[in-house]
Amino acid sequence: MIMSMTGFAERSFDAPTMRLKIAIKSLNHRFLDWSYKGAAIGDVENRLRVLCQDHLHRGRIEVVLDMHHPDPSSWDVTVNEGLMEKILGAIDRASSRLGHDLQVTAESLLRIPQIMELRRKEFTPDEVAFLERSFLRTLEDVLKARRVEGRKTAVQLQTHIQSITKAVGRLEKNIRRHPKLVRQRLRQKVREGTNRASASEERLDEEVAYLAQRYDVSEEIHRLKCHLETALQLIRSPKGEPAGKMLDFLAQELYREANTLNSKSQDIDVTREGLIIKGEVESIRQQVQNLE
Repeated sequence: MIMSMTGFAERSFDAPTMRLKIAIKSLNHRFLDWSYKGAAIGDVENRLRVLCQDHLHRGRIEVVLDMHHPDPSSWDVTVNEGLMEKILGAIDRASSRLGHDLQVTAESLLRIPQIMELRRKEFTPDEVAFLERSFLRTLEDVLKARRVEGRKTAVQLQTHIQSITKAVGRLEKNIRRHPKLVRQRLRQKVREGTNRASASEERLDEEVAYLAQRYDVSEEIHRLKCHLETALQLIRSPKGEPAGKMLDFLAQELYREANTLNSKSQDIDVTREGLIIKGEVESIRQQVQNLE
C-alpha cells in the first residue's frame, strides 16, 4: 500500500511529573528531513529522530513539543547569594552617600542576570520512556493520515492509468492503418511530382516498407504497456514499501514514449491519442510527487 508524504497529528499526554503536547506535521520532501522546535529535551531529541527514521522513509517531519512540569521536585533552584550580598552592599553604600534610603524589592533583585538560575533536573528513565511512547502514539496518527491520503491518491492514479491503457488500446487499432496511409500519401506525392496517374508498384512498395519501418510505433506501444503494468504493481503492492520515486521515474518514461510516438505519427488519430496519454501522465507526475 502506497503512502502519502503529507499528514498531521496533535496529541496531549499527562504523567506525574510532566504534561506534554506534541504536534507532528509531515510534508513533501525528496528525502527524510527532521525539524524540531519546542522544549529543550537534550539527547532525547536524537532518540525521537531515530524512532521517526524507523517508521518513515521520505518527507519533511516538523515536530513541535510543549512541556510543562507541575511537580516542584522536577526543578533545581540556585541563588547566587554572594552576588546578591554584593549588590545589596553597593545599594546601601549609595544610599549613605546620597542621603536617601534606596529600597530594592525581591522581584527587582530576581530580574538581575546571574542572581537566580532555574533549571530542570535531568530526565529519569521513566520520563524518557514516557516521551518516546507519547511521540510514537502521535507519529502513528500521522502514519494513519498518510495511509488514508495514499489510498486516495492510489485510486486517482489507477484512474489515470486506466485512461492511458484505453488510449494505448485505441492506438494499437489505429497503427494498423499506417502502411495504407503511408502508401496513399506516397502515391499522391508521386502523382504530384511526375504528373503520372501511376508509378512503379515495386518502387512504391519499397518506399512504403521503408517509411513504415521509420514510422513504426509498435516498440513505443510495447514499452508503454510494460511501464503501465509496473506502475499498477507498485500501486497495488501490499508490502507498503516506498514507491513514489519509482512511480515518478515511470511517469517520466511514459511521457518520453508518448513524445516519441507523436513524433513518428502519420495519423491525426494516433497523434490525438498521444496527446491524451501525455495529459494523463502529467497528472500522474503531479500526484506521485506527494507519495513516499
